[in-house]
Amino acid sequence: MKYKLLILTITFLAFGCKNDTEESDAFGNFEAETVIVSSESAGKILQLNVEKGQKIEAEFVSALIDTIQIQLKLVQIDAQKAAINSRKQSINSQIAVFEEQKKNMQTNEVRILKMLVDGAATQKQLDDIQGQIKVIDKQIVSTKTQFTSVNKELEVLDSQKPSLIDQIERCTVKSPATGTILETYAEQGELTAPGKPLFKMANLDELTLKVYVSGAQLPNVKIGQIIDVLVDKSEKENQTLSGKINWISSEAEFTPKIIQTKEERVKLVYAVKVSVKNDGTLKIGMPGEVKF
Repeated sequence: MKYKLLILTITFLAFGCKNDTEESDAFGNFEAETVIVSSESAGKILQLNVEKGQKIEAEFVSALIDTIQIQLKLVQIDAQKAAINSRKQSINSQIAVFEEQKKNMQTNEVRILKMLVDGAATQKQLDDIQGQIKVIDKQIVSTKTQFTSVNKELEVLDSQKPSLIDQIERCTVKSPATGTILETYAEQGELTAPGKPLFKMANLDELTLKVYVSGAQLPNVKIGQIIDVLVDKSEKENQTLSGKINWISSEAEFTPKIIQTKEERVKLVYAVKVSVKNDGTLKIGMPGEVKF
């Protein structure tokens, strides 16, 4: 009698183990591609419009950094440009004076020419007045060259403005994509610096279940394949979701240490990623199973 009872117990256990094996072919945990959004500017955080668990859309204004110092630099550039433009007016005034002097000399030149014909003037007087006109022409040309240096100074100042405007735009931190805020690393009113993380986000509408399969299972796994994904619904019941294989590792690796037994850890396996639409029940780090 005891022998028969032992046989029945062994049979029952074997049957139970067989069902567990058939139930799932691989195990793993859900993960998501996270994005850490950092500040691109230094300054005080005037606004931080995100909090943990909040879902935001792409281009959402998540933070504003103080721009006063940059705005002051723009004002300074405008003041420098105004000063340079006043120099241009001064140059124009000098040229106008020279032009008027030249005009008067040309009038005297005409008079001397007439007097020279009548014998009332000498050739030296004509040469002197013509020499003075040439000097005035050179002064006008020399004065006009000052416009070149002035315009270059204006170009230098104008070239600085796009950089400052870009810095102002970078003080407005926008979300790079639609997703959910996982962590925040700063508070409103704090000082930040370029490269300092402000928050971490991820798109939780679709999570990735990373599982590991053996070499024997690999022929049954293909990219684009639709498979069943099992997650815990309750202590005794599972929920079945649809998943799609989107990546298969090209190289074998040892089973991760999260596998409990030493025998399983020394096996070579292949990592497989399965994308699963999140109905709201899936969480990052949550365990899952797949059936091919």
